[in-house]
Amino acid sequence: MKLKENNEMLSDDGTKIIHRGTLEMDAFVANTKRAMAITPTINRLTFDDADEIRVLFSELTGRKVDDSFLLIPPFYTAYGLEIRVGKRVFINQNCTLYDFAEISLGDDVMIGPNVSIISAGHPVAPSDRCTYVVGKPIVIERNVWIAAGATIIGGVTVGENSVVAAGSVVTKDVPPNTLVGGNPARVIRSVGASDRI
Repeated sequence: MKLKENNEMLSDDGTKIIHRGTLEMDAFVANTKRAMAITPTINRLTFDDADEIRVLFSELTGRKVDDSFLLIPPFYTAYGLEIRVGKRVFINQNCTLYDFAEISLGDDVMIGPNVSIISAGHPVAPSDRCTYVVGKPIVIERNVWIAAGATIIGGVTVGENSVVAAGSVVTKDVPPNTLVGGNPARVIRSVGASDRI
């Protein structure tokens, strides 16, 4: 682990640790309040308000999203500034992207309704559980489809062209070009030309 400029602990694999009661946690909480002020505004909009949603989502993430980005509210996050989205990304209703650590969505990613992508957690040991928050980055590579109700846990990369089946809980990396499903998610089969209709 190395200390960043703002005293967050950050490992080589992108794992982030912030201890409670520190200035870093105070800054995180302040930004959470900022995100909590933006998301209700997004959630009052409709499918026909796509341009306004893009403006507000750009404000939330601190970077302009592509004109092809489409989100159907409601949407939930607790931070926003660690979310990265590529081109032609679609996020369906009632999704949560909890971006304590970075969440990266590649080009052409489709996220079904009720999906949770959660980069944060707490230590398992009861004595440490309330002392700090741990975040591990999540990478969703290009052309991935995450089906309804799936959950992606911190530290996971979902490989290019893969599909995460509805209701799955993904706790380990997903190889490219595969269909995974279950809890915990396991490889079901390859995805390829034979899947065309």
